[in-house]
Amino acid sequence: MTEPQSEWDKRRYIPKPGEPDLPPQLTEYADKSSTDIMKDLNRLPFFMTELDETDGEGGENSNLEALRSLAYEGEPHEIAGNFKNQGNDHFKGKNYKTAVEFYTKGLDVECDDDSINLALYLNRAACNLELKNYRRCIEDCKKALVIDPKSVKACYRSGKAFYLVNRLDEAKQILDYGLSIDGDNKPIQETLQKVTQKQAQVQLALERKEREQKEKELKNTILVNAIKLRHFLILKSKTPTELLEEAKIRLENDVDYESQLIFPAMILYPTTDEFDYLQEVGELTTPNEILNTVMQRPQSFFEDPKHKNFAIPNLQCFLETEAGGLVKVGKNVAINEVLMKDSPKTPLFDNALRLYVVPKQESAEWISKWNKEAVLAKRLL
Repeated sequence: MTEPQSEWDKRRYIPKPGEPDLPPQLTEYADKSSTDIMKDLNRLPFFMTELDETDGEGGENSNLEALRSLAYEGEPHEIAGNFKNQGNDHFKGKNYKTAVEFYTKGLDVECDDDSINLALYLNRAACNLELKNYRRCIEDCKKALVIDPKSVKACYRSGKAFYLVNRLDEAKQILDYGLSIDGDNKPIQETLQKVTQKQAQVQLALERKEREQKEKELKNTILVNAIKLRHFLILKSKTPTELLEEAKIRLENDVDYESQLIFPAMILYPTTDEFDYLQEVGELTTPNEILNTVMQRPQSFFEDPKHKNFAIPNLQCFLETEAGGLVKVGKNVAINEVLMKDSPKTPLFDNALRLYVVPKQESAEWISKWNKEAVLAKRLL
């Protein structure tokens, strides 16, 4: 029993006695490889899988050129309409970039049919909207509205594009105009609602920012006045130490000028060339309280020969004066009592307290080496 013939077997060429092995139209391919055959087929527009503009010998592909010329045969409106239709096919397939190319070719024809040109601008605007080329979309919609001032599609697409680039006032204006033409247009209504909501959010953010700015300015005014009322002097260095580059003075209660001022403190040990840094010290703090904080050290610190005199009772505290000298500070005196005195004037440097701590056994020698002129010259660096 013979098996039934497949469709291929029914259709394939079977030579009869005396006939060639291949149909006459395929005899030229008898000695060619499958690769060469595919190259030949690719030069035929219908079979192309990639652009081949040659005839295989470096010349023009006559078949392709003939096909291209057909695209520009006919009246301008027919040519532009043809490009529009091809663009529409690609738009339906979501090939937006290719669709834009066809719509652009249609517009380049410059036909005098307003209905075709309007469709080309509107369709290209739709593609640019999908491609997130919002500014190009807006330009196409503007040109569409020149042709038809009552184009609701142009209003919608440009309004949406304006919204997506946060040009909310322009979005609202064109969408309002669109609703004046078609008050029941749902896409325009929905987009306008989004615009209105976004405008409200922007307004709230703006008001909050303005409020915060006013509060910041008020707090800064209170702080400045609090410093002035205390007669504190603040000197700024041209090149402050890295720790103090962003040092700030603040009020314990930033809306109450009578609350305690808080500032950083540099505690310097000039006889050992060491220092401590306290991020926040209150103006009512005493040197003794500062020392009790910074001298919380392991026993090994005090066993070091250079720290043998660093027991708190042996330490003396000094502040630098505006004139470049030194003033000794009682360890139980609040810092602000010294800072508020007009003579001798002891400043804060770069918004921070600068407290020198020296063992009393070494203070006389250290003071004798203090050079006012060198100190003042250093401040100018």
